[in-house]
Amino acid sequence: MSNTSSKTHRSWPPRLAGDELRLLLDFLQFLRATVVNKLAGLTREQAAATPLPSSPRTSALGVVKHLTAVERWWLSIEAGGADLPSLWAGTPDPSWDLTPDDTPASVVAAYKAEWERAEKALRGLGPDDRTRRRSGFTVRWVVAHVVQETARHAGHLDVLRELADGEVGG
Repeated sequence: MSNTSSKTHRSWPPRLAGDELRLLLDFLQFLRATVVNKLAGLTREQAAATPLPSSPRTSALGVVKHLTAVERWWLSIEAGGADLPSLWAGTPDPSWDLTPDDTPASVVAAYKAEWERAEKALRGLGPDDRTRRRSGFTVRWVVAHVVQETARHAGHLDVLRELADGEVGG
């Protein structure tokens, strides 16, 4: 398996979108591609670096592993009711931790596999539907939450990528 990941196509959602849930999912897909593209071309060492003194567990790979856990929990398990193990059970949250086998390519592959699980789990649900696990949230709330969390962490990846090799933007 390659040590680096490659870029993912990214496109803005339609400007005249009429379907609320589709719009949220389209923005999520845009952000997912942004996240993947922040790892593209980084070596394992660059992607595993933790250059922020105030956040010693925060690496680019760790951010993407955490977002994989976020999608698993919120989209597949909570919203979709899938019977899957959580990827972040424990304190402190282990989804940020790296293993020696984690590379940009393997972490991106796991993240993309989670997108497919989420798509299947959300199939047939509308924005007003209650989540299948606990019925404590609307699907709208869960998807909006994952969009904001992904956007927040994409910002962290902006900083980590610039510190890794100076690349900025898109």
